[in-house]
Amino acid sequence: MYCNYCGKVIQDDANHCAYCGKRVGGVIARQRLVRPRAGRKIAGVCAGVAEYFDVDVTIVRVVWLVTAVMTGIGLLSYPIAWIIMPEEPLALPAPIAAQPAHPL
Repeated sequence: MYCNYCGKVIQDDANHCAYCGKRVGGVIARQRLVRPRAGRKIAGVCAGVAEYFDVDVTIVRVVWLVTAVMTGIGLLSYPIAWIIMPEEPLALPAPIAAQPAHPL
């Protein structure tokens, strides 16, 4: 397979180009905007936005912080997003299949 950005040969199952670092694979971002249960700092709003747009969560947190400090919009929008964004569904373990009784 070839990278669409730099044109170099990369592995067929690669998600990122090893030469230029661009995303080349068919990795799909989360389909719904939800607050994940893992990886959250306060309420998971920034982590959910980062997963939805497939960017690093640190970048989203820094942008949100700068927006909050500079304009105050971040201070207002974070609690609103906390209320509006649903929490990720709870992942339940698969039920254990019943073992057949062995005759003695």
